[in-house]
Amino acid sequence: MQIRLIVVGNKQQQWVKKAFQDYAKRLPRHWNFSLHEIPTLRRNKNESVTSLINKEGEKILAEVRDNEQLIILDEHGIGFTTQNLSDKLQNLSEINNRFCFVIGGPDGLSDQCKKKADMCWSLTKLTLPHGLVRIIFIEQIYRVWTLMSQHPYHRI
Repeated sequence: MQIRLIVVGNKQQQWVKKAFQDYAKRLPRHWNFSLHEIPTLRRNKNESVTSLINKEGEKILAEVRDNEQLIILDEHGIGFTTQNLSDKLQNLSEINNRFCFVIGGPDGLSDQCKKKADMCWSLTKLTLPHGLVRIIFIEQIYRVWTLMSQHPYHRI
């Protein structure tokens, strides 16, 4: 399985980086996990939020490969239990085991990204800081791997 995470925003506190790296290094090598950060665009008082979101969307979509299933994280997406998420990714991987997950910037994702997405996943209905979203994402991906491989972590 190949899993790439594209995120808008490249300045994270050390505790976020440390927690993220801790879970990322637990994933098996054959899952080929990678992180790609796109710097947050600077806000200009003469530019609309929609314009910024669209520019970020163009940068995101330029990074998505044609052979990947695009899964965006968005508050309006589908909420899963961990077991349901594991089952869903297992089923999707039978079609194509290359996934590209996207976490947008502070103002959300562009309509272009949403239209191109194969799936829209909501971690929670709560509003969370982006650093925490990264950590929850990677922990859930690790937990999915533990379920798929019958590792005891899921219920320890």
